This record gives sequence, C-alpha cells and structure tokens, in this order.
Amino acid sequence: MDGVQIRVIFALLAFLPMFVIASPGKTFSWDANNDMNPTQEDQTVEIVSLLEESYKSRVNNLAQSISLAEKALTLSRSLHVRSLEGRSLNQLSLYYMIMGAYDQSTERAKEAISIFETLNDEQGIADAKYNIAGVYYKTDNYHLGLAYLIDCLGIFERHKDYHNVSRTEKSLGTIYEYFGDPNNAAKSYENAIAAGQKTGDQNLESNVYNNLSGLYLKQDRIAEAKDLINRSVAIKKQTGDTRGLAFAIYGRGKVNAKEHKYAEAEEDYREAMRIHTEMGEKLGLGMAYHKLGALFVETGRLEEAKAVAEEGIEFSNKHNAVIIKFKCHYLLYRIYKIENDHESALKYLEQYFKEKEAVINTQTLKVIENYELIMQMKTLEKEAELQREKAEIIEKKNRAEEAARVRQEFLSTMSHEIRTPLNAVTTIVSLLSDKSDPEEKQLLDSLKFASNNLLRIINDILDFTKLDAGKTTLEARPAPIKPLLENILHTYENLAWDKGLKLSLKMDVGIAEHYELDETKMTQILSNLISNAIKFTDVGKVDIEVEKVSDDRSHDLVLFKVSDTGEGIAPHYLVEIFDSFSQTKPITTRKQGGTGLGLAIVKKLVELHGGDINVQSEEGKGSVFHFSVPLKKHIQIAKTQANIPQGLQGKTALLAEDNEINAMVASKLLSKWGVSTQLAVNGREAVEMSNAKAFDFILMDIHMPEMNGFDATALIRTHENPNTSTPIFALTADITASSKEDYRDYFNGFLWKPLQVEKLFEALMNATVF
Repeated sequence: MDGVQIRVIFALLAFLPMFVIASPGKTFSWDANNDMNPTQEDQTVEIVSLLEESYKSRVNNLAQSISLAEKALTLSRSLHVRSLEGRSLNQLSLYYMIMGAYDQSTERAKEAISIFETLNDEQGIADAKYNIAGVYYKTDNYHLGLAYLIDCLGIFERHKDYHNVSRTEKSLGTIYEYFGDPNNAAKSYENAIAAGQKTGDQNLESNVYNNLSGLYLKQDRIAEAKDLINRSVAIKKQTGDTRGLAFAIYGRGKVNAKEHKYAEAEEDYREAMRIHTEMGEKLGLGMAYHKLGALFVETGRLEEAKAVAEEGIEFSNKHNAVIIKFKCHYLLYRIYKIENDHESALKYLEQYFKEKEAVINTQTLKVIENYELIMQMKTLEKEAELQREKAEIIEKKNRAEEAARVRQEFLSTMSHEIRTPLNAVTTIVSLLSDKSDPEEKQLLDSLKFASNNLLRIINDILDFTKLDAGKTTLEARPAPIKPLLENILHTYENLAWDKGLKLSLKMDVGIAEHYELDETKMTQILSNLISNAIKFTDVGKVDIEVEKVSDDRSHDLVLFKVSDTGEGIAPHYLVEIFDSFSQTKPITTRKQGGTGLGLAIVKKLVELHGGDINVQSEEGKGSVFHFSVPLKKHIQIAKTQANIPQGLQGKTALLAEDNEINAMVASKLLSKWGVSTQLAVNGREAVEMSNAKAFDFILMDIHMPEMNGFDATALIRTHENPNTSTPIFALTADITASSKEDYRDYFNGFLWKPLQVEKLFEALMNATVF
C-alpha cells in the first residue's frame, strides 16, 4: 500500500484518531480509516518496533542494529509497505556509513531515495541525502557533502525536525573545520546544541560538545574545552552511549595533550581506539590514529610516531578516509623535518599538498565562496608558509646533494693520492722480506707494521665516509667460514701474546662449512672488535665465540661474540659507544690510539648485514660485544683433479699503471710467480696494446692520464679485439671505484691498493681455473 503515510486501523488504539510512532528525525503516522487485516497490523507494528530498537542499539551494538534493520526491511518488502521499506533502507545506510562500509551505505541510501521520490516524501529523501553527505565528507568529496547537507538542513528546518537539524549542523561544523573556518564552525555547533536541547535528547546535545571542545582547544580556550568534554563524558556514561563515549574520551585526550598530561592523553586515545574498533566506527578510529601519532611527536617518540602515522595512512587507504590520510602525511613531514631527513620530509609534504589539493578543488572553493565558509586570507597565509617551507627543503636538499658530490670527488682523489704511495711501500716490504737476513727482517717487519697501522687509520676514515653516504654494498661470495675465522685469529695472536693475553676461538658444531658472505667486511667487523678487546685488556683473555642461533632451509642465524677481561666501559659511555669519533677517554689521558671510528664502522657494517650489535660491560671486569646476522648456507662442490690450479707459470699480463714505482713493484711481483708483464702507462696505450695481442690477464689502474681505466676497459669489452673476454681486474687506490654502476660489470674484480699479495694471487689463480 503506497503513500507518504499508510493509514492503519489499530484495534488496540481505536479510540485515537491518529497513532504516532517516533523514529530518527521523523514520525510515522497511520490514519485510523484504512483497511488492513489484524495480521498485517501486527507485522506493521513489529516493523516499527524493530526500527526503534535498531536505532537505540546503534550507540553500543552496530551489528545488532544492522540485524534488526535488515529484518525490518525484509518484513516491509513482504508487506509492500514502501514507506517503512524506505525507512529501513535509510537506517541501514546510516549504520553502514558509521562502520565505514561506504559503498553499501550509498547503495542503500540511493535505493531509499528512489522509493521516497515515488512517495513524494521530501523528509525521507533528506534522511537518505544526510547519509550520502556523511559518506562524502568522511572520504574525499567535501564539496558534495557540503551541498547535500545544506539541502537537507533546509528540509529539516521546514518540518521542524530538530533531531536531524542538530545532526546536520554538527556535520556542517565539521566540514567548516576541515576548511579552516572556525567562526562558521562555531556557529554551526552552537546551532546544533540549540536544536538538540529542543528535542530533550542529552546524547544529541553532548555529541556536539566533543566537536566544540576541540574547536575551543584550537583557540586556546582550554578551561571551556575541558568543561565541555567532561560534561560530554559524564552524559555518555550516564546514558550508556558507548559509541559516543569513545568520541568523548578522544576529546578528553586532546584536552590532556594540550595540558601536557601526555600519559593520560595516550591512555584516552588508546581507550577510544579500543571502543571504536569494537563498535566498527571507522572515522573515529582514524582520527585517534592521527592524534596518537601527533602525541608521540610531541613527546619525542619519533619511531612510534612514524609507525602510527603509517598505520593511519594504511587505514585511510583501506577506507578512503582522505582527511586522515593527508593529516598523517603532514605528520610524517613534521617527523622527518625534525630528523633533518629533508628528502623524506619533502616527499610527505608533496603528498600532503597533493591530497589536499585533490580534496579542496575548484568546485569546492566555489561552494565555499557562495556560503562564506572560509576565511581565505588566513588559509592562503598558511598555504604560503607551507610553500615557503617546501622551497627551503628543496634548497637544502639541493645543497646536500651538491655537498655529497663534492665530498665524493674529494674522497676519490684523497683515497687515490694517499693509498698509491702506501701501495709501493707495503709491496716493496713484502718483496724485500723474502731476501732479508733476520736483522733486516726485524726492521722490515717494523716498517710493515707502521705502514699497515697508517693504512688502517686511513681506511677507517675512508670506509666510514663511504658507509655514512650509503655507498657501500655487500659483495657476498661462497667462503669457508672456519679458515676465515682462524686467519683473523692468527692475525692477532702475536699482539695478544705480547700483552700476555690468551686469545681463543670457539665454534659451534652446528656452523656450516661454507656461507655466502663478504669476507672483507666480515673480517673488518671482527678485526675491529678483537683489536679493541686486546687494546683495552691488560690481564686475562679475549674469547671469540661463534654459534648457530636458528636456521631454516637456506639460512643460518649466526651469533658472533667477542668478550674480554679488560677495563670495561663506564655506563654513561655505553649509550654513545657506537657513535662516530667516540672515545671512552680524552685524547690527553688515553694510552691507546685510534680514530674513534672503529665501532661506528662496525655498527654500520653489521646493519648492512641485516643485524644489530649490542654490548654488555662492567667496569673492572670486562666487556662482551655480540651481534647476530643471517648467513646464506652454501654447499661447496668438490673440484675435480682437472680443476686444481697449476700455478701462474707462463701466463702473460697487461699492466696499465702510470706510477713508475707501482709499475716496477707489480712487475717484479708478477715475475716472481712466473707471469710475464707488458706495461701501458695510460688507458689509451692499454687499448692499443690489447688490440695487438691476447693476454691471460689485464690489470687496470683507474686514475691515469689521457684515458682513465673505466673508459679503457669499456672500449676493450665492447670493441672487437683479442681481449674482449680476458679477465680484467681494477687495480686502484680509489675506494669509490666499485660504485660506478655504468662500468662495474666490465671488471672481473676490484683489487685495492695498497695491494694485498695474497688477494692478487688468489684472484689470478681463480681467473686461471675458470
């Protein structure tokens, strides 16, 4: 039976000319002059009862509200009572909007509109449009939400429907706040309270207290804000409005945060999030995410703030809550700005602008102008300030990039200029040691120790600079771990023996024979830890322990531990022990040397391996440094007899080197192994010689006149000549050489100056075998 109102005779209310049933924002009435059998009468009363109970349940049990409204919808359709069918759809739309199921909410609302249009029921249409407006302003269509709400407000006011007038004014105030118009927001909230008071519904009135309290906080009217929110919390507890209580507690959290009561504020936000999660309230949950993140920023808990902000963004993407999304982007911009991470700060500031500009577009601004919703000058000033900040960040980023480029060039030049003469010293010492008598050998050993010590200091500075710039990568290759550890141990045995210390290595039986690892960097980590342990221990021992913590099919988690019985570290130094240039004693009082970079390098190298390093220490008793890293297991295939190296006798090498001393030293070293050498003094000559005949190896310096080693190697690899497949090794003092991605694949490997004789021999032997 169609019509704006379905008039039904109720036997039990026959003495009344009209039976009126209250519902959200509307009354249902049936005239006592229409025909309907008793069963239909009972079912109609049941539908109305279901809808009333459904609306009451929304404050603490949305699932029950939906279930009751679905039942009412089914009964309405079975009876063909279109008006009640429309009301059922409107209530379902409201509940789905609250829980963030926006597509379902819009679908139900549009279906209700089509019904009420046929019934010419403008209040029913307004109810449905209110729900659609809620979806729009909670997602990203504020201009449409604004237009729908203003349309609804006019209808509700004409019908003196103060319940829905209050709800609509409150929603309008929220949109005004989004657009930065506190004056119109306050007016709307005050109108909402006045309309709510006319209905006598305390919950309706207290809902607005939450929003108005937040607005007062922005105006630093803290006492008024606090009074309002406390009244709201009290009313919600009294009436049992669980969902409304969550918003009130959230509002109280904002007041606590403003008063710097951060522990209470955090507790309130988390409690609000818990209730919102239970109730299925999506927008409230997103708001709490953002405020909790802002609280963490305020209290300096930046990592927690990042995690919460990123959760907020993920949540916003899932539920299309754009207002929360761009607020979280702005929050991340603030965090990275505090951390001086200008690149990340700029990224999130640009995302903030992008999201906000997508929301407040030209159509929105036209609507705002028509209704005087925004104080344009203040908004423009704020946007201009943000644009200035953006320009400053871009300028800082460009300066940082230029500084990094200059630093990289300086690093490249310095490493080449310092390490090149050191290469000659250390290699000559190695050659002379084989031909010296015991007395000369002692002097040469002292010279070798001094030059290696100088090299270690230089390497510390250069390696730290490279690590700090993020230019270092792992070069993992299959390697036997036990010989590696034993070699490291043997390196420091004499140093420990000189101090009367016992140096020991203990390996877990579960450790695999071979892992894929970067031997150089693993050696660097352990060498720094062992040398430090020996340096700061005068009596007792230094132990190295290696054990398997856990494993899976491909990797072992391996724990490395270096412990000593030395002087220990004072507690206040433990927090900064891994900082660069950190020293546990002033330079004028300490008896140990060093740059203070060793542990900073260790920390960065361990992190590069995907691990963390930790230390426990007690003054006078010693220290324990330990770290765990995942290592990929490698099954070594035994070489056949045919693959066993037969030496380098009779092999030929092209040596490209412009430094005469280094060229002479390298030629003598190769000659010692039976390798005949031809010398090119620059890259161009190396290319010409490689075009003339085939070589077994090419050793290519990088920094050379006329043509550098990169370009020479590229020409040899890419142009027809007898050496396109010949193994080519970069022989360089420039530690940045391996980071040149355009050329890196042309080389079979990089051998660093000063040359390590064993590594050069191993590289040539491997190239011979394979």
